[in-house]
Amino acid sequence: MTNAFSRDKFYYLKRVLSHPADAFYEIRHRERGSVPIALICVMLFSFCFTINRIYASFIVNDTNPRSIDALMELSGVFVLFGLFCVGNWSVTCLMNGEGRFKDIITVAGYALLPLLALYLPATALSQVIAAGEEAFYYFTIGFGITWSAVLILMGIMTVHNYTLAKTLVTLLLTFIAMLILIFITVLIYDLINQIYIFGYSIYTELVFRY
Repeated sequence: MTNAFSRDKFYYLKRVLSHPADAFYEIRHRERGSVPIALICVMLFSFCFTINRIYASFIVNDTNPRSIDALMELSGVFVLFGLFCVGNWSVTCLMNGEGRFKDIITVAGYALLPLLALYLPATALSQVIAAGEEAFYYFTIGFGITWSAVLILMGIMTVHNYTLAKTLVTLLLTFIAMLILIFITVLIYDLINQIYIFGYSIYTELVFRY
């Protein structure tokens, strides 16, 4: 665990931003990444996202702050993150991907760094802009999203040793796999719920009958 939080591991957070292709290669082939640090990045992104939804100016934010549950936001971010990682791992296993599951987690977590760096400044910026100047806010958020998307694309392409075209196909199939996983989860939940209702109705009938 100590090695997972070593100075060298944290150094690669900076290297992902400055030299992403080299950093992702070394994460895959030289064990430079850290899954715990990647998960911390996901958690911090969730906090920044929640802070933005609560404190962003009404000029750019129509969300009622009182309706936001930080724990639910955190859970939602981790669920989506987990679905992406599992979906990508499932697809790439069938498409001869070289990346391991931990590599996918590390790459996806590290790719959130631009959003971590820009969400809070964008939130602060929203407090000082006037009506009609929303473009500055949206540009900041959009730049962070675009940068993170490029890092995910480069990371998946590097760890799996894919071409750009194959990476794009893989990401499309990953989102389809995520939808399938959600559908299966809903079906299982509904089945368990129906079994519970059936069993409880039998129990209730027996209690009243005897």
